[in-house]
Amino acid sequence: MPLIGVVIGSRTDEPLIQPTLDLLQQLGIQYEFNIMSAHRNPERVREYASKARERGIEVIIAAAGAAAHLPGVLASWTTLPIIGVPLPTSELKGIDSLYSIVQMPPGVPVSCVGIGTSGAKNAALLATQILGIKYQEARNALEKYKLKLAEQ
Repeated sequence: MPLIGVVIGSRTDEPLIQPTLDLLQQLGIQYEFNIMSAHRNPERVREYASKARERGIEVIIAAAGAAAHLPGVLASWTTLPIIGVPLPTSELKGIDSLYSIVQMPPGVPVSCVGIGTSGAKNAALLATQILGIKYQEARNALEKYKLKLAEQ
């Protein structure tokens, strides 16, 4: 059963979130992957977020570019941790996305990682760290990953 939900707003964002998916696979962490727009289909986003816990999801990674509303909209419909990944999809190269995600209003927290590929990888690692509080397998996978990093 997937413990992490990975959500992007558009099919064109898929190559930008691929490092997240690759790293979760490498760590052996099960995830589900969905494409849904906070602007074009807000009802689907509401449904996804409000029922994620029932499906066993414990952390949601939401990647978005430009106005980057997706992480905040998801956070408004669930109490699960949301990790926002700002994507460099606009003329501002992700700075607009970063500001949108990091400046959530009080009461709607969203964790935010860096822009682009490094942020996408860190989102997978942060989600795994959160799961590691409860799941020994996640903790073990992360410890192995960090040992490999130290060898480089």
